Amino acid sequence: MGLPEPPPLGTTPLAAGTFDGSVVIVTGGGTGLGKAIATEFSRLGAAIGILSRDTAHLDAGLHAVRAEGAAAHAVACDIRKPEQIAAAVDEVETVLGPVDILVNNAAGNFPVPAEDMSPNAWRAVTDIVLNGTFYCSREVARRAIERGTPASIINIGASYAWTGGPGHAHSAAAKAGVKNLTESLAVEWGPYGIRVNGLVPGLFPHVDEVAAIRAVPGRGDNEDRRSPAHRVGQPRELGWAAVFLASPFARYVTGHTMVVDGANWQRRAMLQPEFVPIREQLGRLPFTRNGEAIAGTEATRS
Repeated sequence: MGLPEPPPLGTTPLAAGTFDGSVVIVTGGGTGLGKAIATEFSRLGAAIGILSRDTAHLDAGLHAVRAEGAAAHAVACDIRKPEQIAAAVDEVETVLGPVDILVNNAAGNFPVPAEDMSPNAWRAVTDIVLNGTFYCSREVARRAIERGTPASIINIGASYAWTGGPGHAHSAAAKAGVKNLTESLAVEWGPYGIRVNGLVPGLFPHVDEVAAIRAVPGRGDNEDRRSPAHRVGQPRELGWAAVFLASPFARYVTGHTMVVDGANWQRRAMLQPEFVPIREQLGRLPFTRNGEAIAGTEATRS
């Protein structure tokens, strides 16, 4: 039977107007789970700032949140560059008002065996996921501290922060850093009224998944059976978790990482299936130092 399906799209878990007067920045908020999170905040009254490097993504995010009647502003921004972040937050605050909620959702990822990974591929992911999360958090926190106003920061993580992620060593290492950063900042910034929490999605298929992820052999096959829940997650379910963590009802919740995955990452088999090396899982030829092309960085996004 599995877990029941969620309430229908458009249902809100909190009272209408919960975020009236709030300004929320969602990095990578124009596609996929970031757009779903931004949409749920907009349904509850928040004004939304969307940051992304891709103008098409910015347009998609603006369309989604404005369809809910929310005020919104989008800014092209590379979160690997602190000066661009500062300028983007300046622009959002000029248009919408002081930012008091930040969702660090922008990420980059593509599957690649570690021995094939170039330094540039490593940097492309760790710079976005770990450095970008810190730079954005610092920018918003500094402003809240100077104003003397509370704030909430939500960092989107991954369950392989705990377990490791073969085939995703760059992303797994960066997400482990994000989890630790979440806990460190929650302690440092608690006295200023700034809460910092993590949010980990499980299997949430969506139309904006990058080609490198969709191309993993077996991806999309019988996915409802890949979880103890016997179903995948719906993007709005992650959005509902985000709005709760940022809401007045979670004001004593900080330094916590919430996993929304139907208990998938905790599952264990009585007997592990036969081990298949990552190269074989990805359908790659045997490694040679100057052999096959190293996975590029075009699969990264924000």
